[in-house]
Amino acid sequence: MIGKSTPLFSKVWKSAEIDDAVAGRLAAEMKIPRPAARLLAGRSFTNAGDVDSFLNPKLADIRDPFRLPAMDRAVDRIWKAVDAHEKIAIFGDYDVDGITSAALLLSVLKQLGTSAAAFLPHRMDEGYGLTVDALERCIEEHKPSLIITVDCGTTSVAAAVRAREADIDLIVTDHHSPGHEIAPAVAVVNPKLGDCDDEKNLAGVGVAFKLAYALIKRGRETNRAVAHIDLKQHLDLVALGTVADIVPLTGENRTFVRHGLAAIGATKRTGLRALMQIAAVGDIVDAYDIGFKLGPRLNAAGRLGDALKALNLLTTDDIGLALELAKNLNDENKNRQEVEAEMVQAAIAELDKTFDEKSCFGLVIAREGWHPGVIGIVASRIVQRYARPAIVIALRDGVGRGSCRSIEDFDMLSALSDCADSLAKFGGHAMAAGLEVEFSQLENFRSRFNEVAAQKLSGRDLRPVQKIDVWLDALADADERLLAFVEDARPFGVGNTTPVWGCRAVRVASQPRRVGNDGQHLKLSVVQGGAQRDAIWFGGGGREVPPVIDMAFQVKRNTYFGDGRVDLMVQDIRASQPEPAR
Repeated sequence: MIGKSTPLFSKVWKSAEIDDAVAGRLAAEMKIPRPAARLLAGRSFTNAGDVDSFLNPKLADIRDPFRLPAMDRAVDRIWKAVDAHEKIAIFGDYDVDGITSAALLLSVLKQLGTSAAAFLPHRMDEGYGLTVDALERCIEEHKPSLIITVDCGTTSVAAAVRAREADIDLIVTDHHSPGHEIAPAVAVVNPKLGDCDDEKNLAGVGVAFKLAYALIKRGRETNRAVAHIDLKQHLDLVALGTVADIVPLTGENRTFVRHGLAAIGATKRTGLRALMQIAAVGDIVDAYDIGFKLGPRLNAAGRLGDALKALNLLTTDDIGLALELAKNLNDENKNRQEVEAEMVQAAIAELDKTFDEKSCFGLVIAREGWHPGVIGIVASRIVQRYARPAIVIALRDGVGRGSCRSIEDFDMLSALSDCADSLAKFGGHAMAAGLEVEFSQLENFRSRFNEVAAQKLSGRDLRPVQKIDVWLDALADADERLLAFVEDARPFGVGNTTPVWGCRAVRVASQPRRVGNDGQHLKLSVVQGGAQRDAIWFGGGGREVPPVIDMAFQVKRNTYFGDGRVDLMVQDIRASQPEPAR
């Protein structure tokens, strides 16, 4: 039986290509398990020095922040405002990246003695980023002479012009891809505008941290009072925003998150500690905790209501207020989950009526009354089920606001460009984007998007891929030494995905047992030779399990009984097949 959240198509298993000679050398030089060495070789590591830098990233290796474009101009203007006690407004965004960026910069500017204030737009009323409407409200509420954006603003030409008309200086810090026009600001600090390839993958909060770093560095050079500011105390915010924004966890992002996860575990930030308590996050924090526990709760406020609740949580020192806000965000996240489930069910019910894998390549679904704060999550669920790029549109007052999610090797932003004559506006990245479309153009856009997707995807095998990083020689290789290496290789995410191991001809030791709400998960025990491991398959409750199987799995530490044994997290199962000839 296939549930509504289950992909329609079985996975195609693909194994990574590995240079066994390199793997053998790494295993000998580093004295690590051979499966770990094969994983590193498959991920293009060739020498022990590079592996050591990867496993032990150092904050001392963070590059000079003045490498970023326009950083000099931004820092000079901000210090001028600090020295003159000007009113400064920090203009953020309502997602976790924007909220943490605003919290970080607000804290640093207050430590510099300013009375800076933070402003976040309202998703429903003002839309994404630095819009003219949101700018007007920011000016009305804070009356600043300087506005600093975080995580937005690069292409906000109209708002930048309006700020200039109001005699307000604007500094943009952002990480989104630039368009044809760049906002006419005092400075636009965006790594994608420069030639600093190593920094191009920074999240918005990473750029905000670099700005703070540059401010402190210039302060030291000019004998200003900055010695009391320790930027390492803000790495908890950098990790939160970086992981939640799903940017590659490589290079400086990896360094930020590796040290930031430890900073979260030891945080003295009152609101974050309250959120960790209500989300059942312990002192040993992983990227998973951000992606699935902390991040969704921080995001919930901006999705369904006012993101200022999340910002206030991260900046308050009041324990009572922190606990109240954390509970409120937890309740809003539950509400978001309910709204999401209803929308996913409705979308899939509608798509199932007409879906044809031979003619449907780009999926567009729109409905009046859908909440625009949840459509991105719904689009992701549709991609998972149908293995096609998907766009979910919330209609309101004759205008549709859409969220787009893609599949591997399909550039969503390029596809939207091909449909530009049907759209009011659009922007984003290759894998995720947003758009606005007039209701009168909706059917034209739906048809055109499917045509563009068909041109690029027709004839391709679109079934989801189950990647196998390394095939183990035996189940016994999934042991404590391998698990210890995996833990050293964290954090995992885009660019450094959690390793997936494969093992052939594993016997199911006992009848698999369905667990969880409605039995959607599957628990089983597997054996091979003298080795036995417990396993859980999340979402596998309705799947058939042959007696002898090949398994794709991740390893995890089970501390439930205090013994820290190695358990398996099943990614997929198939009837056992012979090993292909080499």
